[in-house]
Amino acid sequence: MNMRNPWPVLPVVAGLASGLLTGCGTETGGSAADSSAVVVGMSDDVLATDPASGYDPGSWLLFNNVFQSLLSFPKGGTEPQPDAAESCAFTDTRTQVYTCTLKDGLKFSNGDPLTSEDVKFSFDRMTAINDDSGPAVMFPMLDKVQTPDDKTVVFRLNTPDATFPSKIASGAGSIVDHRQYDTDRLREDGEAVGSGPYKLASFNDSEAVFTVNEHYSGSAEIKNTGVTLKFYKGDRAALKTALTDGDIDIAYRGLSATDIAEIEKTDDSSASGVELVDGTGAEVQHLVFNMDHPVAGQTGVRRAIAHLVDRDALMADVYQSTATSLYSIIPAGIGGHNTAFFDTYGARPSKAKAAAALAEDGITEKVRLTLWGTPSRYGPATEQELQAIAAQLNASGLFAADVKMADYDQYELDIASGKYGVYVRGWVPDYPDADNFTSPFFGKGNVLGNNYANDTITGTLIPRTAAESDRTTTEGDYARIQNIVAEEVPMLPLWQAKQYAVVHDNVYGVENCLDASTVFRFWELSKS
Repeated sequence: MNMRNPWPVLPVVAGLASGLLTGCGTETGGSAADSSAVVVGMSDDVLATDPASGYDPGSWLLFNNVFQSLLSFPKGGTEPQPDAAESCAFTDTRTQVYTCTLKDGLKFSNGDPLTSEDVKFSFDRMTAINDDSGPAVMFPMLDKVQTPDDKTVVFRLNTPDATFPSKIASGAGSIVDHRQYDTDRLREDGEAVGSGPYKLASFNDSEAVFTVNEHYSGSAEIKNTGVTLKFYKGDRAALKTALTDGDIDIAYRGLSATDIAEIEKTDDSSASGVELVDGTGAEVQHLVFNMDHPVAGQTGVRRAIAHLVDRDALMADVYQSTATSLYSIIPAGIGGHNTAFFDTYGARPSKAKAAAALAEDGITEKVRLTLWGTPSRYGPATEQELQAIAAQLNASGLFAADVKMADYDQYELDIASGKYGVYVRGWVPDYPDADNFTSPFFGKGNVLGNNYANDTITGTLIPRTAAESDRTTTEGDYARIQNIVAEEVPMLPLWQAKQYAVVHDNVYGVENCLDASTVFRFWELSKS
């Protein structure tokens, strides 16, 4: 996600529903007699229940279902629509004043009224706490929040930002009850009070139980009586076993490409009563180059690698077609996407062109470098992927590449210190706009940590695109950004993830949870 540590990226999102249930009634997530309750399992943790802190997939899954934002993304859509708000709009000509009017009668799950005071409190609190693992970094443009009355919220921005509506529609825009949260410190009791479709009935290291919020007033139509979310803490084998044994109804975020391929084969046989549902994905992965590194910092080296990497082979051999080749920093399905790397380097590896790129930089000897990754953050296929890339480079005779892995904490420290020349970064968007695939990657403090600077991108193109409320008019500037990146190669786009769900034939609505917004909508799930 944006600006701090990117979310862990896996090339699949998987789910299964079965007829077995746990719990009892709407207060505990459902029982075997309650056919509309759902049990979900995932390999990720929920690292926070306080939206001022959490900035990971599990936490945002909780936020999107327990809390309301002023706006939200409709199923299948990338344009935010009113949720807690009756209406929202820029009320100036420079996209620097954004005004929202709240709906009547909004309440939190504990029955407290939700007013403009709570909205202001939520944003003021989040930016003041400025937690290292939180979303405050998304709002450097937010100057102040004003509340002229109980129903009106006015956001005043210090710089124009036409993507502000998308930012507050994400989990970062979660509204908390000012009576239940401290102004200057995080809530750490594992509880949450929001106004979303569900309330958090219980939370511990092994599971979170969600029940329907009887006070909810918003756009979601709830189609089940509750959800239990079970945590498998990175144990993909246990998640798969729970899925196949029927201990959970949905396995979300964690099945490997091999698991998906095996389920597809079973699905083809129609023997298991499950089907594979896929959806649009916006998760991406890049090979990143440290521009200050003595080897990777050479333009010829980076361009040679761009000429040699065979993405389609990686998709077939490593990810078994659970991801698609990516040829630009903005993925397909997001406005402004082009294929700059395909246009510049083609889809087929070329030893001759790679050799020419090296020669142009005066490099005549075999290039020695190490590709770095971290399986604990980006999934078990990361090492296999990097080994395949190293083999592709070495097969050209131009490189002597090897692969090393590090645990995530050390990985981050080493990137910050400039130790690595080439390393992997994954990205899951905060909101489905080209801005979120560009602005976090460039300038001081960018999430890549690769010491890349380009004044045209950071000084002209990104500010100009951010100020343009008609997003279709930004395509020319985004094309220029992508073309500059393809020319200078501070990063090499590798793949764009697909999303999957594996469901029994008595489970419905999963297709409404798999779209470019990355919002997994508990309320869309139902069972017969």
